[in-house]
Amino acid sequence: MAGTFSRLKEQEKDLRKNIIIDAAEKEFAAKPFNRVNMRDIAKNAGISPASIYRYFPDQQSLFLEAFVRGTSDIFQKLADIADRSNDGALKEITEVFIEYFTHNDQYFSMLMHFFLDGTVEQDVFEKLRALERNLLSVFDVAFTKMKIKGNIRFNSHTYFAGLVGIVATFRNRPDKELPDVLEHRQRVSSILAGHFSGTAD
Repeated sequence: MAGTFSRLKEQEKDLRKNIIIDAAEKEFAAKPFNRVNMRDIAKNAGISPASIYRYFPDQQSLFLEAFVRGTSDIFQKLADIADRSNDGALKEITEVFIEYFTHNDQYFSMLMHFFLDGTVEQDVFEKLRALERNLLSVFDVAFTKMKIKGNIRFNSHTYFAGLVGIVATFRNRPDKELPDVLEHRQRVSSILAGHFSGTAD
C-alpha cells in the first residue's frame, strides 16, 4: 500500500513538472527567450511562482528541462541517421540540424544562453556537457564512417561549431522571410559539409 502511494505521488509530481515545462515552452514560443520569466510561466501553468521552485530549484534547471525535452527527438533522429548510414550521411545530418533550429529558434536561443551565460550552476553545466557529448558522438559516428583524417572528436567539435555559427550569423533578419533564411543556411551548410567530405580518404 505504501509503495502504491509513493508511486502515485511520484506520478503526480511528474505530471506537475510536465505542466510547468509545457507552460515554459509556450512562453518560449511566444516571446524572445531572454524575456521569459518565472512569473509568466507560473501564470500560464495556473500556479503561483513560488510553487515552481518545489519542482525546479532555479530558473536554469527549468530551462534545461525544457530544452532537453524539446530537443530529445531531434537529437535522437540525428543519431539514427548516422547509425543507419554506410557513409556517415553528413549531408542529411546537416540539413536536418539546420532545418530544426531554423524552425525552432527558441531552442537555439536557449542553447546560446547556456553556452554564453557564465553563471550556469555546476549541476546544470554537467548536464549540458553530457548533452553536448551525445551530440558530438553523432558527428563522431559520421566522421568515422567517412574515414575522416585527423582527430575525430576535434573534427566533430569543429563541425558543430560551424553549424552553430551558420545559424547564429543569419538571425534577426526582419528583411528576410523564414524560407529565405532556411535556404541561405542550407546553402552555406552544404558548403561546410562539402569541405569536410573532401577530407575523407
